[in-house]
Order: sequence, then structure tokens, then C-alpha cells
Amino acid sequence: MNRLLTIISGLLLLTTNAFGLRTLNVTEQTIKIDALKEEKLYYGFAAGDKITFTLAVANNDYLSEVEVLEYPGTSKFSDMNITKVNVRTIVVPQKGVYVFRFKNLAPTSRVIKFKVQRTPAGEASTNFNSTVNWQPQQVTTYKTYTKDVIVGYDTIYTQKNKKEIIKTELSEDMIMDKTERVNSTGSIGNKNRKTLVIHLPKNEITEEKSRKVVSWVYWIGVGKEASDAWKKNVSIFRNITSGAVTILGGGPLAGFAIGTVAGFAMPSMGEDVAYWFIPDYKNSELFMNSKTFMQFDKGKGVAAYGKNMNRTQGTFYVGLLNDNTLQGIDANVKISVLWETKYFADKTYVEMSIAPRYEKKTFTDPEVNTYTVPVTGE
Repeated sequence: MNRLLTIISGLLLLTTNAFGLRTLNVTEQTIKIDALKEEKLYYGFAAGDKITFTLAVANNDYLSEVEVLEYPGTSKFSDMNITKVNVRTIVVPQKGVYVFRFKNLAPTSRVIKFKVQRTPAGEASTNFNSTVNWQPQQVTTYKTYTKDVIVGYDTIYTQKNKKEIIKTELSEDMIMDKTERVNSTGSIGNKNRKTLVIHLPKNEITEEKSRKVVSWVYWIGVGKEASDAWKKNVSIFRNITSGAVTILGGGPLAGFAIGTVAGFAMPSMGEDVAYWFIPDYKNSELFMNSKTFMQFDKGKGVAAYGKNMNRTQGTFYVGLLNDNTLQGIDANVKISVLWETKYFADKTYVEMSIAPRYEKKTFTDPEVNTYTVPVTGE
């Protein structure tokens, strides 16, 4: 019985052609190809081999594509939407690998029965090994590209215009020179408090000039004694600054603002006044109603003076208080602003810059890629 099976197996594996050469089975198998999938089988063949293959799709279904290619891509046979392939023969001109490709584009799987045989050209290739091995192989390709490269530098001279200060002036504006009557504490029906509103002038900025308030100076004095002291200060300022300081419309307060005048002559006697510099109307009302209020400067005396360089824009109030129970006072308030005016003009200048000079150059770079390729198992 075993001997009979052996004989039958031998008959299945080997057949004899008309010229006495054996036909050898390469593969015989049943393959399931899933929906929308592709299967590839690789086998090696010797030069002169005749390949024969058959195919049948189970259940009388069809297979979308069948193709046999000489690796890497020379098609030897192809067909579409087939249910079977009867015996097909392909002559192998040179040793190589052949690819059997089955593609299923149907929405359901397919089962195929597939058989491949080879008939050697002679005894020398009878024992040829059709098994395919996968070996790494490096392939060098060359990538050519063009890019801009720096080939030198150019010096560029560009004529430009810019605004430059051609002159700076200092000037004074007396924005407040007012004598205010402040009643005594004992005056019937009249409060011993007064407020004066001060509006600092706005800065002026144009392309031709910039006019800004850089500081303001005040003098507060009471009665004839303070008035006489002020006249003396005016005389002293004229004498010590004649021809030395250029302040348009400048007086003693302007001299104190720029530091030319270190201090003023002060009265030695007379009635005094208390004063506060108040930041806004709301706090000035609190002052007038004898309530707690905010202030940013204060003092008291027959005369007083000072300078402010921080609060140079906007509105504030001067609060005056007479604490004399019997006598009202006349308080003179002088406030002078110091302007700094800068005049501009267009000046032409040449700007030098270094610019790179580019040219297009072509380069070729090697790229080494590693692939696995099928080779015969011989």
C-alpha cells in the first residue's frame, strides 16, 4: 500500500514530455484572497525553463486580475475578471524571478486553486532551486537640484533723509498771576478758603517742531511785603542774567526753573497763607468743605515758591486757607510754565549696507537606499 502511494506521488510530481525531460511541480496550493486585497507569489526559474500554470476560482466566482511578471516588472501574461486559467506556458529566456500576482477587487473574499510547473531545458537545470530568497540591496541614485548660493558681496550706498534737531529754545509763559482775597475765620457768612483752577497748556508736536512743557514754577505771597520781595527778585534776576541766559520772555521764575536762580528774596514779616496743590475737582470740593482730601504739594508762609517737573499736563487746583481770625488777606498766586521747543529739519545722509550677491548653481547629491529584492535560491 505504501509503495503504491509513493508511486502515485511520484506520478503527481513528475511527468515526462515528448522529448524525455521531466516536468516538475513548483507549487500547488489553495489561496484565500480577502476583499479588496492583492497577493503576490515569487518563484525562481532557470534559463530555458518552460513555465506552465493553471488557476481555478472556487464556487465559480471570478478574480479581478491575474498577472505573471518577470521581476521586476516585465509582464508575461495578464487577464481580468476570470473564473479559471487553462494551461498557460511561458518560456524563460534567462534565469530570474517571476511574480504571480492575484488581485481581488470584489467586496467579498475569493478562494483560488493554483498550480505552477517548470520543464527544464536540459539535465543541467533539473535540480534548479525555485525557492526565492530576499536579500538587501543598496541602490544609489543621484538627486539633482538647483539653489541660490552666495558668490560675492556688494556694497550699496543709499541716500536717505531723517529729521534732525537744528535748534532748541527755552521760553516762559506766565499762565497765572492773580491776587485772591481770602477772608478771615471770623468773617460772617464768608469762608476762609478759596480755590483757583490751573490749566497747564498742551504740548504741541508737529513734523517741524516739538513744543513741550518741561516744568512749572510757582510763587505765592501775601500783601505788600510779598509784593515788595517779588519786585526785588525781578531786579536781581535781570542783573545776574543779562546776556548770559537765553529764555524767551524769561523772568525770575524761569531762572529758578533752569537753575540759574538758586532761591528768592523773601519777606521777613506779614500775614501768612496756607496752600495746597490739589489733583482734581473732586478733591478741591472736599477741601472747600473742610474734609479730608488728596494733594501733591503744600506749604505756608508770607511767601513761598517751588518747582514741579512731574505733573506737566492737565488740570489741577490751588487751595488757599487764611487762619487769621480777624483779618482777611490778599494772596497773589503766580504760576509760570517753562517750554522747551525743538525745531527739526530734513537732513540728507548716505547709508552703507552690504548685500550678498546670489547665483543659481546646480548640485548633484548621491542618495543610497536599501531595498530587499527577491533572488533565486540556487
